Amino acid sequence: MKINGEITPPGDKSISHRSFMFGALAQGTTIIRDVLESRDINSTKEAVQSLGAQVGKDGNIWVVTGGSLREPAAVVDAGNSGTTARLVSGICAGINGVTTITGDSSLVLRPMGRVIKPLEEMGARFLARAQRYLPMAIQGGSLMAISYDMEVASAQVKSALLLAGMSAQGTTTVNEPTKSRDHTERMLAYFGAPPVIEGNRISISGNTRLEARDISVPGDPSSAAFPAVWAASTPGSRLLIRNVCINPTRTGFISVLERMGAHISIENILEKAGEPVGDIMIHGETLQATTIQGEEIPKLIDEIPVLVVAACLAQGTTVIRDASELRVKETDRIAAMVKGLCRLGAVIQECDDGMIIEGPARLDSGSIETFSDHRIAMSFYVLAQAFDIDITLDDITCVDISYPNFFSSMESLI
Repeated sequence: MKINGEITPPGDKSISHRSFMFGALAQGTTIIRDVLESRDINSTKEAVQSLGAQVGKDGNIWVVTGGSLREPAAVVDAGNSGTTARLVSGICAGINGVTTITGDSSLVLRPMGRVIKPLEEMGARFLARAQRYLPMAIQGGSLMAISYDMEVASAQVKSALLLAGMSAQGTTTVNEPTKSRDHTERMLAYFGAPPVIEGNRISISGNTRLEARDISVPGDPSSAAFPAVWAASTPGSRLLIRNVCINPTRTGFISVLERMGAHISIENILEKAGEPVGDIMIHGETLQATTIQGEEIPKLIDEIPVLVVAACLAQGTTVIRDASELRVKETDRIAAMVKGLCRLGAVIQECDDGMIIEGPARLDSGSIETFSDHRIAMSFYVLAQAFDIDITLDDITCVDISYPNFFSSMESLI
């Protein structure tokens, strides 16, 4: 089913998280507009409040007054948000006292060892289930700077170290194997504390002071990817997606769709709070298969499930490699996509670090288990629309994690 229209996605989830965290760390009052109103962001808002930040709302504007964080009086519940758990760990590593962080039934199964290890090297002490899972207690304060080589590119781990590094003695350096999302680096600069960046090496000085700023959160490219794939993979479709963050570390899915044959242009480019923003125009075409692997994976890791939908519509064999990170998201997204697509009749092979998809698929209607994962649910909704088949999702409320009005927004395009 082709579509024709325009849409504005909700505020970027990564930037919304960081807006509340940086507002809590900064001296003064930060004003945040167009924030994503979702369960994950609510977890971060409540976390910084428990650490002593004052958070209020005036209409659609959030107001955060920070600068003097302290040991929380109660357990910090990160809900389903890995970003909240990992980045707040970095903040709490620099706060004198003990912070306990927990999460929901999904988050307590997701590994935290990659954050715990370097923060322990800096001097924080952790007591965690099996030393790598939530709930975990953090004894913070008196950190020493380190130089840390990451084995796998991760914006969350990098950000946790940079946030901890602001409280450490000396200069903390993070070395990435490939570049990951750089929202933390951009926001540090926007709040008056630019890190030193040399290739994939990022350094931050200790005793860093942040100054409050006003932030307008741009639209989320990960949310934009769902209608983008729908439009790009259905010939004759025309879609304009307005006010999208076009940070180069987030737009890998656009490059893949262009490589597959879609006609995509970016217009009206400007800058908001240190982030490039623009409107994305998409014209649908018959797509060709491609290979997705290597250094482009960190730039599109969250978009891979919906890119699998594009692969099902494409001519030929699409190969996805180097994406083992998908196995430790809200659910094992490789297994979830393969299981669901096999149920519908797709020819797809599961690999340790990805998938091999034969297209164009001939799919039947059916029911899909989402594993309460928002990106799985939204991907199969787009699949149903693009193939014009009926799919029943076992959980539609999970989309509230990142795109609360997803279904009504998509239906407006039909």
